[in-house]
Parts: sequence; structure tokens; C-alpha cells
Amino acid sequence: MGFIDKLKGMFGKAKDVAGDAVDKAQDVAGDAVDKVQDVAGDAVDKVQEVAGDIKDTVGDLIDRGGDDAEDAAEGATDEEEAG
Repeated sequence: MGFIDKLKGMFGKAKDVAGDAVDKAQDVAGDAVDKVQDVAGDAVDKVQEVAGDIKDTVGDLIDRGGDDAEDAAEGATDEEEAG
């Protein structure tokens, strides 16, 4: 029975070492996930900010373009009436 007891002892130690390694890996993975979420969250915030700025700029250009189109149409009407 000495051989079986020796095997049990070896596998018992391996189980403890493996359990410690798994715990450490979980800690490292958890830290990595936290860092990725922080970076991704910052990136999402920046993209939303830039998208909002683009939306405002495009809206302003559309509004200004609409005013320019109205002015051009009024100018053409005035020329037709004068001509």
C-alpha cells in the first residue's frame, strides 16, 4: 500500500498547486477584464463625444445650406421678375 499512498500524496500536492494556479489565473484574468472595460469605456465615451460634435456640425451645415438654397432661389426669382 505504500505505492498507492505515495501516488495519492503526489496527486494531492498537484491538486493543491493546480488550485493555487487557477486562483492566480482568475485574479489576473479579472484584472485584465477590468482594464479592458476601463479602456473600452473611455473609447466609447470619446466616440460618443466626437459623434455628437459631428452631428452638430452637420446639422449646422444643413441649416446653413438650406438658408443658402433659399437665398439662391429668392435671387433667381428676383432676376426672373426683373428680366
